Amino acid sequence: MNNLAEKTVIAVDAMGGDNAPEEIVKGVATASLESPGRFILVGHEERISKILSTVPHNSPRIEIHHTDEYIAMEEMPREAVRRKPKASIVIASKLCAEGRAHGVVSAGNTGAYVLAASLYIPRIAGVRKTAIAAVYPTRNLQKRKDHFALLLDVGANIHSSIEDMVQFALMGKIYASDIKGIEDPTVALLNIGKESYKGGELLTSVYKILEELPEVNFIGNIEGNEVMLGLSDVVVTEGYVGNIVTKTIEGMAEMASHFGRYAFKRRLLWRLGMIALSGGIKKLKSSTDYSEYGGAPLLGFKEIVIKAHGRSKAKAITNAVKLAAKSHRDDVCGRIERAIAGFESKNYMDKYRDSAP
Repeated sequence: MNNLAEKTVIAVDAMGGDNAPEEIVKGVATASLESPGRFILVGHEERISKILSTVPHNSPRIEIHHTDEYIAMEEMPREAVRRKPKASIVIASKLCAEGRAHGVVSAGNTGAYVLAASLYIPRIAGVRKTAIAAVYPTRNLQKRKDHFALLLDVGANIHSSIEDMVQFALMGKIYASDIKGIEDPTVALLNIGKESYKGGELLTSVYKILEELPEVNFIGNIEGNEVMLGLSDVVVTEGYVGNIVTKTIEGMAEMASHFGRYAFKRRLLWRLGMIALSGGIKKLKSSTDYSEYGGAPLLGFKEIVIKAHGRSKAKAITNAVKLAAKSHRDDVCGRIERAIAGFESKNYMDKYRDSAP
């Protein structure tokens, strides 16, 4: 085992998420047995210790950082972070900022997590807005080794500027290269048409810049009906659009499962048909199962920040922790920092800054 892997430390918000702290602690316990490095569970020490006592784990790899405070899923993010400076999600971010951890994972309140990370973890120089990047399944028309693509932003922001979206493309390219093992991932813009002049001033300007950037393998615009074809490894969009797309994909999987149960109960012929299709439906559910991916990175910080799904159970947390550790070992944030510095040095934005929203 290499030295960097052994020295990697990931801070985990043990109290964040619908199934915290039980599933969070169990997920980290499994990670301690399957992965190198160390993990800091931030939360109520007595409750965490009690859960750990019931599951196999590697004790020397797990540290508990006690705090009584946590932020519930339904709390207003800004007010909660202000009122609860010792909340688990805040302390986990601070541990990362102080250099005591190399990455942070939380399944908790998304707004509070983004705010806590923004307050305490330094952003990469030149980055004005961070972006949440989500992995989603596709038909894989590019014939990659896997059938997943990356979509960003999916909710860290509502609207973004021209420069933000160009940076999202650079960040997404580097992250996709790491998780997919592709040297030069393709990048597309999600738009209302294929033509370069569509989408208003924001998207047309982003299109022009990406077209000029040799660092980005830009293939142009894709439309909503092409998102799941897998025409591009990375799809760039504004946060509100990306969030709707990801929630729609999740809803499709849930609808397929619901339809299967409904059809099975109605008629014998439908029942026989559903039995024949059951393998495909299971594959669809597996493809859209967030527990397989672990979590979505919040890109743009100097350290890796992973947002696990709010409904995450132990398997998802294990994968999220592994993802954070791998991203640190592969220097994903460092590579993004160098790419942003290179882009900034070429002054592409000079003629567009005045028009940025």
